[in-house]
Amino acid sequence: MLTLSTRRYAALGALVTACAAPPRPQAPAYTPRSRELTVTTVPLLVKEQQSVLPFLKEDFAKGGVLDGKEVYAFSPSTLTVVEGDTIHFTFINPEDDDHSFVLPELAVPLPPKRVTRATYVAKRPGIYPFLCAVQSHLPMMSGQLVVLAAASVAAASMAAAR
Repeated sequence: MLTLSTRRYAALGALVTACAAPPRPQAPAYTPRSRELTVTTVPLLVKEQQSVLPFLKEDFAKGGVLDGKEVYAFSPSTLTVVEGDTIHFTFINPEDDDHSFVLPELAVPLPPKRVTRATYVAKRPGIYPFLCAVQSHLPMMSGQLVVLAAASVAAASMAAAR
């Protein structure tokens, strides 16, 4: 036999259950995509610019701040994809210098005056550094591949759709 207080708790429980928010719909799973990304090697401060930028003569001279170095970059230097995406890279090296593109699990030589292609699958979320392995181009010629978690992208897409 239910007592008065037991009936009140049962009624209160039914009321709370009735007022509870409906379950949130599950975010649809992210469908990995195939992405085309173009990365170009660009000279920022190189010996060939000494005639245009006279201050570079001192910088590239023996003992100068750029002695034995040249400053190159990747453009763009930050790439963003989603976990599971297949990236089809097109690398453009319009210069006379050899470069490379090195990412964990991918190393691509970039010969002078060539277009080079490579494919990479972004398997795990995280921030992955990439660089040119030519010693005189370090540490300046570097960047990062940002791999977003598939679940967070799917949830963000669902929230934006509301």
